[in-house]
This record gives sequence, structure tokens and C-alpha cells, in this order.
Amino acid sequence: MATSDLALFMGQLFRKPHQVVALAPSSRGLCAEMAAELDPVKGAVIELGAGTGNITRAILDAGIAPENCHSIEMNPDFCDRLRANFPGLNVYQMSAGDCGTLPVDNVQAVVSGLPLLSMPTELQRDIMTGFAQKVAPGGDYVQFTYGPKPPVTKIVRDELNLTWRKSGKIWWNVPPARVYRFSQTA
Repeated sequence: MATSDLALFMGQLFRKPHQVVALAPSSRGLCAEMAAELDPVKGAVIELGAGTGNITRAILDAGIAPENCHSIEMNPDFCDRLRANFPGLNVYQMSAGDCGTLPVDNVQAVVSGLPLLSMPTELQRDIMTGFAQKVAPGGDYVQFTYGPKPPVTKIVRDELNLTWRKSGKIWWNVPPARVYRFSQTA
């Protein structure tokens, strides 16, 4: 992460703590794990909570073209930074709860940098329902968490019939994290 990105992140963390709840930007290792299973030939990707673009960079490094990456971010300063740093990226200043309204279908994955467990169940439900509406069959919802449990509440997992796989712990992230890949079963 460039020094100017870190400064922007820290400034927004202190000015808008309700929008920026992470202690630090996601590490390179965590971002790489988030994007590890993306495939440039499988179509578009939706990114939730793009922030200053660490996960965005990993998505693009995985071979996803900027025009096939649809990044949602609520913070207007982060949106401006994303547009400046990633020409051609589709940036939407909106709530992730509205991701089901994006003008893209059959995406291969939704990749989330959101603090999902700290959100109300209704907002989680809206986000995960949007995922279910937009992802192609067999597609994933990719989410990291710092805790030992799945980062989607049980009630939402049950309602949407979600299964998951999880990565090993990524120790070099602050704090250490792991990545979950959720999918819907028939």
C-alpha cells in the first residue's frame, strides 16, 4: 500500500469510524488469498467494501480486467481514490446491501472486504441475497474474518442454503485472518 493510501485510510478511520472499522488495511497475503480462485475467463467480479484498493489490486493481479471488476464503496474519498488509481474500474458509491441492483449478472464471485459480522442480520441478509442474485451457478462469496466462526450468521446461512470452505490462517495480516468461500447448494 502506498504511503498516500495509508494516510487516506488512517484519516478516514478517524474521521468516519462508522464507515471504516478495520484496524489496518488488508495485507498483501490476505488479498492474494481472497483473489486466489478468480479466473479471467469466468467473467466479472463484484467487490464489496473496496476501501483504498488493496483487494482490488489483487483482483486485477489475478487477471480480471478493470472493466470486469465492479467495486462497491460507500466512502466518497475512497471512491475517488479507486477511480484515480484503477482506470476502467467500475466504481459504485453505494451500500453493499444494494449489490443485487448492479447492472451485471452471472458474476464468478463476490469478493468482500466488509466487516460482515459487525453488521445487523438484515443487512447481512440483503448482501447475501444480492450475492445469490448476481453470481453464476457454482460461484462464490469470498469473505475474510478475524474470528473462529463463519463470517455470515447462521440464520442467513440457513435461509440461503450456504456451504463454505475456509483457508488456513493468514498470520501476517493485522490481526490474523482466514478466508471463507461460501456457495449455494441446490
